[in-house]
Amino acid sequence: MIVVMKVGSPEVELSRISQELKQLGLNPEKIVGKHKVVLGLVGDTVDLDPLQIQEISPWIEQVLRVEKPFKRASRQFRHGEPSEVVVSTPSGSVTFGEHHPLVVVAGPCSVENEAMIIETALRVKAAGAQFLRGGAYKPRTSPYAFQGHGESALQLLAAARSASGLGIITEVMDTADVEKIAEVADVLQVGARNMQNFALLKKVGAQDKPVLLKRGMSATIDEWLMAAEYILAAGNSKVILCERGIRTFDRQYARNTLDLSVLPVLRSLTHLPIMIDPSHGTGKSEYVPAMAKAAIAAGTDSLMIEVHPNPTKALSDGPQSLTPDGFDDLMQEMAVIGKAVGRWLEPAVVLA
Repeated sequence: MIVVMKVGSPEVELSRISQELKQLGLNPEKIVGKHKVVLGLVGDTVDLDPLQIQEISPWIEQVLRVEKPFKRASRQFRHGEPSEVVVSTPSGSVTFGEHHPLVVVAGPCSVENEAMIIETALRVKAAGAQFLRGGAYKPRTSPYAFQGHGESALQLLAAARSASGLGIITEVMDTADVEKIAEVADVLQVGARNMQNFALLKKVGAQDKPVLLKRGMSATIDEWLMAAEYILAAGNSKVILCERGIRTFDRQYARNTLDLSVLPVLRSLTHLPIMIDPSHGTGKSEYVPAMAKAAIAAGTDSLMIEVHPNPTKALSDGPQSLTPDGFDDLMQEMAVIGKAVGRWLEPAVVLA
């Protein structure tokens, strides 16, 4: 249930209304939009009469029920207003959101060694990326595949962050690792295989770093948004959704089916920012540019693209990784579409 306040509602009245709502056993969450303030009511509202809430104050314009099971993630919860996730990086704040420039995240699947991760970071930063991705801990289908270097790789990511000024996005797989990963990462990634690891969702929801939530390989959109609801319900409002391809019946030509239809669907359902991962979505580097450009045209807020200095020797996911030169070319192509849809931010010119 949401309470829409009239324009110009005084702060003292908002406080009074919030206190009365708390006495009804509800937890009001204040959401400040461009034009109006909305109070999102969390709690048992099934038996509450909206008219009863309406009578609390003449400053209440409207009381509406949120019909979706994902209450906080619902676009209705913010009265149609998109949310923003602001991330502090060494180079300044970056905002993920519907009305902001496209955010580009790039880097290797796994952190392999210091020279490789720093070289990649510097190259993708020079091309215009704002974040470096790289796995320290890697969930793999086979127990014999490379699982990542673990904690030692976090220090390599920290070195790459220091050398490049990029923000860091890396995956967390276990509740026990959240704190130490959060010391290095600017955004914590919950991977596709952990989308419904509810203990992990609650744990990342209880800390303050932004969370990138990837869609599970066979997850419906409702299941994905309910997973986001776990993080939001735990107190963390800084959630970014990432579509990374789903498993369908045809896997002969592409690793997954990249579901770009989620862009208009999610826009109608949720206020959360959206990222597209065409690398995992296709599994083949030659398909990545076309899907990345299509995602920009369809309205994505962010892209995650795998880049490796030598994909043929990558310890994981080499076939879907672009070379740094290939990424340079793609960024120039994406700029054309990004500018056309008003979502491209030109990199700052550094004067000698």
